[in-house]
Amino acid sequence: MKKILVADDEEILRMLIVDTLEDDYDITEAEDGQEALNTIRAQTHDLIILDYMMPYLTGMEVLEEIRKEGILTPVLMLTAKAQEADRELAMAQGADYFMAKPFSPIELMSLIESILD
Repeated sequence: MKKILVADDEEILRMLIVDTLEDDYDITEAEDGQEALNTIRAQTHDLIILDYMMPYLTGMEVLEEIRKEGILTPVLMLTAKAQEADRELAMAQGADYFMAKPFSPIELMSLIESILD
């Protein structure tokens, strides 16, 4: 079973994502950027879902750090910051995919299936 890390400081959103994905994927959760970074360093994942804005380290800071460390796991950035400049910055930092909040769970599942299949 493919492994996905879901890193978002909003518990309700994490629950929604986990509920959407847990039947098909092995899900690990992180509630802030530092926990996400520690988890990424400790475990291998097939996909990392990062919230753009989190406490301690932002999703962008986590992304920058893992890319510096040579971790090439695909990253999907989730963010309420849906401006084109934010998307371009995320992609320039090494994000592979970008999805604006709010999003449809069906759209999320479809994107993840296309990434991992």
